[in-house]
Amino acid sequence: MQWKKNNIKIIWIHQIAISFRGKNMNGIGPSLPLNRDYKHGVYSLITSYGDEVKQNFKNLLLTSPGERMMNPDFGVGLRHYLFEFSEHSIPQIRQRIQNQVGKYMPFIRINKIEVGTSDQEISNPNILSIKIIYDVPNMNLQASIVLEHERGN
Repeated sequence: MQWKKNNIKIIWIHQIAISFRGKNMNGIGPSLPLNRDYKHGVYSLITSYGDEVKQNFKNLLLTSPGERMMNPDFGVGLRHYLFEFSEHSIPQIRQRIQNQVGKYMPFIRINKIEVGTSDQEISNPNILSIKIIYDVPNMNLQASIVLEHERGN
């Protein structure tokens, strides 16, 4: 698929190949949040599939159901649990993560989900920590993602 307007030509294939005012940029997708980076063109681009998977996984975890247009079920909605976190909500969080990954990122295999307060709980018990160890067998990729969020922020 190609799109051209005002001398900007964008070609969407498996990787993004963009030409912006004569400067070629190669990447898999934009790095979020968007930052100006003239190394790759106008914005920073992700250049490895492992980083793209991790960014998409993080977006799945942090997106609240109903937030994504035309797909109201998308997202784990971890922010929801920040204000209602208790030991009883840990199985719900794990199940929601498993269900969403199974539906929207089935190529990821989750090996372990750790949910609780962070190691800083003595100084600040309001920090919720979630660590997910996962792999992508088809890419021979093993990685983890850690999200820590202070309740009320």
